[in-house]
Amino acid sequence: MIVLSNIHKLYDGTSATTRSIHERVDVWIDEGTIKAVSPHNPAHPQGSDVHRIDCASYTVTPGLIDCHGHVTLWGVGNTELDRMNSPEAPFWAERILYRTLVHGGVTTLRDVGGATSVLKRLVDQGMVLGPRLKLAICMLSTTGGHADFRGPDRCCGELSRLWPAGPGRPSSIVDGPWECRKRVREIAACGGDLVKICASPGVVSPTDHLEHRDFTLEEIEAICDEAAGRGMYVAAHAHSRNGIKLAIQAGVKDIQHISFMDEDLAELAYAKGCVVTPTSWVGQKLAQSEGFNAFIRAKVQQVAESHAHAVKTAQASGLKLLAGTDPVLPDMHGRNYMELVALIAEGLPSLTAWYGATGLAAEQLGQTDTGILVEGKRADILVCREDVVEDPLRFENGALVEVLKDGWGYRNGFPDMRQRTFTDCVDLALGSSSS
Repeated sequence: MIVLSNIHKLYDGTSATTRSIHERVDVWIDEGTIKAVSPHNPAHPQGSDVHRIDCASYTVTPGLIDCHGHVTLWGVGNTELDRMNSPEAPFWAERILYRTLVHGGVTTLRDVGGATSVLKRLVDQGMVLGPRLKLAICMLSTTGGHADFRGPDRCCGELSRLWPAGPGRPSSIVDGPWECRKRVREIAACGGDLVKICASPGVVSPTDHLEHRDFTLEEIEAICDEAAGRGMYVAAHAHSRNGIKLAIQAGVKDIQHISFMDEDLAELAYAKGCVVTPTSWVGQKLAQSEGFNAFIRAKVQQVAESHAHAVKTAQASGLKLLAGTDPVLPDMHGRNYMELVALIAEGLPSLTAWYGATGLAAEQLGQTDTGILVEGKRADILVCREDVVEDPLRFENGALVEVLKDGWGYRNGFPDMRQRTFTDCVDLALGSSSS
């Protein structure tokens, strides 16, 4: 039994209000589960099986839930895409998963393109260190759309360099309603938890214009209908107004990016019960990046000029906002908390951003055994030496002391806490682990 004792400040993830903030409480953890969250009582029974960790100067939060990850993508330049399509790719993915958990504080991640059920199984079995995964497997778009990275000098039959088809992952490029239905069936058969589509063109893709169309209404309706029949929901990459409207009309649940969302679209999304995942940080990062050609830079600038207004509009309408990193640049992995910083910079209250990265995210992803620090939930917990709830930028300055996932520590922040390391992964692979 581990007790996080006399916690200075605890955010429990259950809401975006101050009723989720507690002071001087104890969190009791046993066998990976939260057994109690109670006011601090120094007279609680002691014993050899009770290990108390003094948290009198620490802030404690749920582990982060990243709703827009790509753990098989180190970057979108030619060199990075070549690397991620090479025999080295599994080792890069392993490092990304490790950084996301241990440095980024993410204990659950929705990968919306790239990762297959193999990675998910290896994480669940403890053979790879990383957050538990929810998978889209593909990012569906039409020929010439956002997932089509073949460029203007393409050859007939050439595979897109962005997550090409392979074991456990069908092609992301699909055309026509019936082919769309078949692709959803393939994603379900490969172990997908959701379906990710591109309802509009993208920013870093090489040939599509933001204001153009990707799928037709009939294609997206077919995808949504087929996904619903298999117990899955649809999330849509959507920057443009036309793309956002198309996704909402067709039955998409989660609208991602929302760069040009206006009041009318926000009201329509709210009426249809949609949630949004703005991915604010990646837009800010892309605007600061060099190396893109003039065509992509122009798209980046368009998004940068409108995104903050779209986020404010979405919040004002009452839409539920989730936190998602969309790490398409190498230095984003392991800094997933920066999405909180970016959302706050674009006008969200701090607790609204935190709720979208914890309890609300768990609810929307269907991972309802985590995301909140209450009795009976998984012990997915961050322990920080500064008040990261007030200012998550403090993560950048070393505030993160320990990451707990299912009650295991991953940063060796406290000597009395059981730890998971790469050595444990080797032991599990060799069948010699005692855990």
